Amino acid sequence: MTELRPLDSGFMELEDTDRHISLGIGAVAIVAGPPPTREEFTAGLAAGLARNARLRQRVRRAPLDLTAPVWEDDPNFDLAHHIRWTALPEPGDESALRELIATELEERLDRDHPLWQCVVVERLAGDRWAMIVKAHHSMVDGISGITLFERLCDRSADDGNAKGARAEGRSPSGLWGQVAKGMRLPIVAPRFAVSVVRGLVPVVFAAVAPTATSSLNGPIGRQRRYAVARASLPEIREIGAAFDATVNDVALAAIASAYRVVLHKRGEEPTPGKLRILVPISVRPSDAKYLMDNRVSAMIPYLPIEIEDPVRRLATVHDRISRHRAKGEAEAEKSMLSMAEWLPFAVVAWAFRLAGRYPQHSVGALATNVPGPRHRLTVQGREVLEILPCIPIAMRLRTTIAILSYHDRLTFGITGDYDTTPDIDMIAEGIENGIAELLAQSRRRPVVVPLNGSGAGKRATGEQEQSRHLDG
Repeated sequence: MTELRPLDSGFMELEDTDRHISLGIGAVAIVAGPPPTREEFTAGLAAGLARNARLRQRVRRAPLDLTAPVWEDDPNFDLAHHIRWTALPEPGDESALRELIATELEERLDRDHPLWQCVVVERLAGDRWAMIVKAHHSMVDGISGITLFERLCDRSADDGNAKGARAEGRSPSGLWGQVAKGMRLPIVAPRFAVSVVRGLVPVVFAAVAPTATSSLNGPIGRQRRYAVARASLPEIREIGAAFDATVNDVALAAIASAYRVVLHKRGEEPTPGKLRILVPISVRPSDAKYLMDNRVSAMIPYLPIEIEDPVRRLATVHDRISRHRAKGEAEAEKSMLSMAEWLPFAVVAWAFRLAGRYPQHSVGALATNVPGPRHRLTVQGREVLEILPCIPIAMRLRTTIAILSYHDRLTFGITGDYDTTPDIDMIAEGIENGIAELLAQSRRRPVVVPLNGSGAGKRATGEQEQSRHLDG
């Protein structure tokens, strides 16, 4: 048995504070060809389980929550409990699949069993089927979640050399261990205090300071909507190269463009300070790739939705993200979570419960960027054509956006509250239009075209440079 880390258990506490939310993280594989038989699929999934010990473990809580919850092997584990088969109604198009994904995001995982589920979706148009893999946020973050997804697919050369995913956590310390932690806290805390306070104060202030009223923030219901935006990863990189920006900068600038359009359509002015967005930052070291837990921090920048020019909007996003990183906010939160491991669990639990009940008004959305597989995946020998990421909404955030790269595509999975986000498709369309605008601008910029291999050259537009390469 191992204890849940503070952030892992915190997601369970957050879910407990609001009956309207389910904190399951999902990935949806669109797979070519007919689906495998149930026997074939179950056998393949069983092989994946052998490489993921956490998938056979459930959470056990202590009486009165005096000590931290622990992961323990489920003595009655039954793989069939975690697999469900369903089929889309005719015509089996993406609209029907999106409705099914939205429904899956509404459903809570059964805490009496290991906190994950796999849904096989048949009769997807175009001779395709889908596989929805969902795990609780207490088990995975974005990176460990997509790693889990990969290891439920067929084994690849990269995966073959990796060790099985360890079910890492803290050894259970018991009640006396919790008392000992409390006694040692005055000794441990000073080591963290200066760096934590310096980096964390801006984050805390951003989280509690009120912003301009926006329809993007407010109470949420039980039902969900789900939409998808797609982009070419080479084109995103082309934009980044033209404007000295990262893939993440380009994605956030496109999201800012989308929210700008949505607010205009809703009759709200996209003024400065209108939209503050939560951007999770991975603090997972490379040697922890296969560990099923949460290793994330966050920053809370303003999106420049007030800027009309797409290039200036991108430059502003880049500057703001760079400034937040320079302040060390993510490292401060990481240090705070490290310090939380020395606190008695009851203190940590109550902190998350209070945060869950606090009616925050300052953050309007969440956008998380997860690097996905660079190579093609297969399931039962069938090619995974694309992967749709889906994440929950909570704490008055009426929309969240998961950004996932896979092979040569960048996919935005948008989750919205059903009642307050009827225009969710407008967000998806706005993201795609925002990227198209930046791409057009990047190809109008002058670039140097070398002549005869010499350093001398002439100025050309991006379109001319692209044409030159196409013509050889």
